[in-house]
Amino acid sequence: MARTRNEALAERIAETGWSQQQTAAAFVRVAAQCGATELTAVGRSHVSMWLQGSRPSGQAPHILCETLSRKLGRRITLADIGLPPAPEGGPDAGSDWSVDALTVLAELGMDDLDMHRRQVLASAAYSVTGLALPASSWWTEAVKTARARPAASPRTITTADIDDVRQTTAFFSARDQQRGGAAGRTALAAHLKFEAAPLLTSRFPTEQIRQDTYSAIAEMTYLAGWMAFDASEHRTAQRYLTLAVRLAAEAGDGPLSGHILRAMAHQAVDLGHPRQALDLAAASMEPHRYGQASPREKALLAIVHARALAATGDRPGTLKAISRAEKDLGQAGADDVLNRVAFFGEASLAHETACALRDLGSPRDAEWHFRHSVATRRHQLYTRTHSVTLGYLGAVQVRQGHLDEACDTWSRALDVMVGVHSGRARDVIVRMQRDLSPFRRRGGHHVAELDQRAREMLRSIG
Repeated sequence: MARTRNEALAERIAETGWSQQQTAAAFVRVAAQCGATELTAVGRSHVSMWLQGSRPSGQAPHILCETLSRKLGRRITLADIGLPPAPEGGPDAGSDWSVDALTVLAELGMDDLDMHRRQVLASAAYSVTGLALPASSWWTEAVKTARARPAASPRTITTADIDDVRQTTAFFSARDQQRGGAAGRTALAAHLKFEAAPLLTSRFPTEQIRQDTYSAIAEMTYLAGWMAFDASEHRTAQRYLTLAVRLAAEAGDGPLSGHILRAMAHQAVDLGHPRQALDLAAASMEPHRYGQASPREKALLAIVHARALAATGDRPGTLKAISRAEKDLGQAGADDVLNRVAFFGEASLAHETACALRDLGSPRDAEWHFRHSVATRRHQLYTRTHSVTLGYLGAVQVRQGHLDEACDTWSRALDVMVGVHSGRARDVIVRMQRDLSPFRRRGGHHVAELDQRAREMLRSIG
């Protein structure tokens, strides 16, 4: 069958000034550096076939992007060389830990900012196989890999550049807490792609500046994933979070790696994958992550570990992990407030504890902790989470047969949700309607009114 010449790839190669033979030689060098030893036998004939329309397979497309990126001084994506992204449901660069992280970041940014592609990704299946973590040797080599990555830009990074990334992340994090992850997600994705990510291809005057830059951008990437998770765009969230933990590892930032693995475990719990969630949570609790974290962050890692244990039905383990989280938070001081864990205090610990106890089949104990969370949260700052907590509280109340209390609680939840754009808030409403279903014919006017309000809210919440 005749093939169509790949003009996009031909244009990129022409832009480098390389011949086909030089392109093949550079490809082999980069493949060796990336550990893709099976590709080091690629010769000139392969480049010729790719130009004639034959598609590279496996890791080859991403190694080719990395090769051209290094020569041209900017990130080259699959789209830039005329190749479609990997089909959804199958392997992609984000699931292959051997593909260069900056190549993955460039490709993910392109996918997320293309509205058609975003819609495809939004309906794509969450990848359980994509939760598998690499061997310990990968983590050991991650910092070395990043140090060896050549600069593609003459720009020299300063502490002011790092501060800009951190301040932008803090702004979008606060917005997420108030308005939900679906509000502002596109703006953050654009900033990450066009403003933050290019810093990683610049020059670093010291190793500390390099590590701080990688950490700052890893945290912004994590936030992009967390906002996608809250927007119920779970495959996109998974890709961002996986990439974020890779960048954190390349920064040598153990606590941040643990923080992101904790988020991945949280998502896996919510989506009903307890075994994988427990593996991720256990990884977040390893000494070089949990052990180096601040007391407040330790408490967050421990309580999500408790939730993963609860999801597997391990009551003793869950209660032990809850106790550890309570102890850790009790040791947190006023100066222990990294921006990424500033939200985590008494109210958040109570919320997650309640979720763990609910999942263990203890609705009465869960109700107590949900009530405590509602009573202690600064709900004007954490509007989204406050609405979700109220929704969960109503669910455990109705489970115990307290219909009137549940309706009052759910009514408060709907009041709080005004202006919130969150997939998790939407899920609360859907669950509320399902829980109300047995009472629609005999629950009286207050059930009918609440059900009507829920229908109206679903149309507006986004």
